[in-house]
Amino acid sequence: MPHARPMPSVAPGVSELRVRSEAGAYRTFYCTVSAERILVFHAFVKKTERTPLVEIRLARRHLKELLDA
Repeated sequence: MPHARPMPSVAPGVSELRVRSEAGAYRTFYCTVSAERILVFHAFVKKTERTPLVEIRLARRHLKELLDA
């Protein structure tokens, strides 16, 4: 499984970074803002096979808040 993949369900240009450890699975959503900046805007512990809709909605809200600021 790749360590990163596109997540258009959050927003265009958003990707998900996947990290596994003995303690569990973690996900971080990020997007490239410019050639020099990456915006990391949401992270969570993954407990189910699919990404929970509540996490997607929360990520959308975080991204919108940061881009509108």
